[in-house]
Amino acid sequence: MENGRLRIVIPGGSGQVGRMLASFFQERGHYVTVLTRGPYTANWQTVHWDGMNPGPWVETLEGADVVIHLSGKSVNCRATERNKRALYDSRIGPTRLLGRVIAGMADPPRLWMNASTATIYRHALDRAMDEATGEIGGGEMITKRRRAPEKWDWTIKLVKDWEAALYGSATPKTRRIAMRTSLVFSPTPGNIFAVLSNLVRFGLGGTQGNGRQYVSWMHEADYARAVEFLIEHEELEGAVNLASPNPIRNREFMAALREAWDMPNGLPAPAPLIQFGAIFLRTEPELVLKSRRVIPGKLLDAGFEFEFPEWAGAAEDLVRKWRKTASSQ
Repeated sequence: MENGRLRIVIPGGSGQVGRMLASFFQERGHYVTVLTRGPYTANWQTVHWDGMNPGPWVETLEGADVVIHLSGKSVNCRATERNKRALYDSRIGPTRLLGRVIAGMADPPRLWMNASTATIYRHALDRAMDEATGEIGGGEMITKRRRAPEKWDWTIKLVKDWEAALYGSATPKTRRIAMRTSLVFSPTPGNIFAVLSNLVRFGLGGTQGNGRQYVSWMHEADYARAVEFLIEHEELEGAVNLASPNPIRNREFMAALREAWDMPNGLPAPAPLIQFGAIFLRTEPELVLKSRRVIPGKLLDAGFEFEFPEWAGAAEDLVRKWRKTASSQ
């Protein structure tokens, strides 16, 4: 740290979340470097890396205060064997590479935060999942007669291996955090908020599936503030849930989003229709049918205060910002 200014390195930070974090910390006067396969023009430094081999980018980590690793192919794709391999390799490989590099440094980063996902927990309708009591998924029954789909089990294995890669190297001088992140909503094109909002605006934003499944979500402002909070609180390490303290059932979630957009009605999408439509949208129904009832136990216990703890307020803010941006273009 120099004059209160942190050196923050974000490998794989060229996506929406990475750019949002880079902007957030740059605006607060910190030194930000994004490691990216394709350097781009930004207000922060960008350095090339391929996520597979050491290179000149290693110098940016020496003596850094924080590394926030976000590499990974988007999960919004069909679970073909080719995509599954890409999903796996784009997460595990770069994480292992960072572990080897950091383990060999004389002056390694003080904190390494690695992306993970709240999907690691089981399909949960009965109770909330925090870091202390949450049950890792895999092979569970989602109804009395039906086991979780095999594809859901594969996702759990991916996340478990991802977190194992974070802890696979000896880095005694570096605090490590696995960020088990829920859906992060941002008023930007391509974000999950834009996808669901388009459904609502075209009259298709009704209940998805039976509507009983929980949605774990987080406003982008709280996500950035939570990352900053984790940097400041050196007692926090290990798995940390990044999610609103109030997950909500899908039927109420979609109803609040419709209200924010002043759309009173929306056609429902039963599970068979979602499964059929996912084929044409080249995605997986797991993204909307799995019940994620995750709460941020560690953040709450440490005193983090959410700006947007309830979905209705978050949805209203996101819609307001979307409309403001649209009206200025």
